[in-house]
Amino acid sequence: MIYINGRFLTRTVTGVERFAIEIVRALDATPRAETFCLLAPRDVARPDWLQNMGFATVGRLNGHAWEQIELLAAARSGTLLNLCNSGPVLHPRSLVVLHDGWVFRHPDHFSRAYRLFHQTLDRVLARRAQIASVSQFSRGELAAILALDPAHVAVIPNAANHLDRIAPDPAIAARLDLAGARYLLMVGSFAPNKNIPMAIRAFLDCAKPDERLVIVGAKVGVFANDTPHDLPGKVVLAGRVTDSELLTLYKGAQALVFPSIYEGFGIPPLEAMHLGIPVLASHIPVVREVCGEAALYFDPHDQRAIAESMRRVLDDDSLHARLTAAARLRATGYSWQVSANRLTELTRAL
Repeated sequence: MIYINGRFLTRTVTGVERFAIEIVRALDATPRAETFCLLAPRDVARPDWLQNMGFATVGRLNGHAWEQIELLAAARSGTLLNLCNSGPVLHPRSLVVLHDGWVFRHPDHFSRAYRLFHQTLDRVLARRAQIASVSQFSRGELAAILALDPAHVAVIPNAANHLDRIAPDPAIAARLDLAGARYLLMVGSFAPNKNIPMAIRAFLDCAKPDERLVIVGAKVGVFANDTPHDLPGKVVLAGRVTDSELLTLYKGAQALVFPSIYEGFGIPPLEAMHLGIPVLASHIPVVREVCGEAALYFDPHDQRAIAESMRRVLDDDSLHARLTAAARLRATGYSWQVSANRLTELTRAL
């Protein structure tokens, strides 16, 4: 039996949880789905999208205590697949997907307790478990940080074809007063690595009166310290939205702006490309790895460069058409099923 750590079912969906959900869905659609069992903490309902593999709730604890004690006991007889940056350190046959080296490269972005715990956990897991990651860039980061042989760190990429099963919800456009508006879209939380305040300032420098910047993602305290308190109406904070609402916002956008200073992969650019939406993005290595020649790049620390990229995609129809065509082609190279199959091979090898 291959057990899957289902702690991700207790958390809000961000990029890491999206990876876990889509990998499990893809595994559930394989002929050998019955050899998998998804284990979750108590009070977690079986996902309605889970059709074939086993599911069970175990224990009475939550969080890391559940993983290290009760998940360990429940999964000890089989192989354990951990998809979201953590897992029980004492399990004898486990695979752990570490998505990035953010907590090591930018420790100032985290509280001291969080930083010390996760740095320690990652170092221990690197010695106890098979490690995988989501990009060539992150594989190199983790190998360097954790003293691993890169050849022994598998790459299991994200994908974006989950969008194909989602129906758009056009009501979001009316709710945000975007009907007929020209807008740029940003998708991501207000975590420091997302660099959203810089992109807002760039947009305000270059935007015409009828243009909007729509930001999808949770607002957190750090954002309030690094952005104007009274944003003009042309900056629309959508907050958290459903997948159907997000699909509508993607389809109506002139382009996606992705100004991150650090990522392990970056799903929003791939989602935008899958839909044929032009991408304006940071020239950081991992985004170049994912987007190739299908994006227009800028220096994420250069406000003027970001503003110039925004104006170019808004004003240059030929550039917009070229990026649209390149985006669709680039996105075809990623598939959740292919990634799930690769992960199955690695897990069975344990």
